[in-house]
Amino acid sequence: MGKKMHKLLLLALALVPMSSLAINKPTTLFMYGFAASFNDSTVYFTGIQKVDTAWTDSKTGFLYSRENYSYQLRDYMKKHGSAYPTCITVYAKKRKDIEKKYETLKKRYASKGQYTVKFIPDNEFLFRPIIPDESERKE
Repeated sequence: MGKKMHKLLLLALALVPMSSLAINKPTTLFMYGFAASFNDSTVYFTGIQKVDTAWTDSKTGFLYSRENYSYQLRDYMKKHGSAYPTCITVYAKKRKDIEKKYETLKKRYASKGQYTVKFIPDNEFLFRPIIPDESERKE
């Protein structure tokens, strides 16, 4: 029965059209970063940045290697004295959409008065594009 299942699986994979496979492609995106720590009441925002060569999944639009963009911000924060920052990266294809997300999150932290909100200037931190290796890019 094991050989039969193996053959059926191979047949099923052969019948999947190649166009249904996701393809990573370069895209212009707008993004910003947010950092906070459970040990501190200060939160940090980067500015909204335009990244011309961010790679996304052609089917889902999901940002390739999103966690590594957050790691870039985490590493910056650690170099500047934040021991255990939790960082997120928020992105959108349209500037208008990212501005709305930015204002919503900023309002959540600035309006309550419980947090100190600080902004990281673009001349101190910019996201660097993360490019997939050849095996993850399909033209």
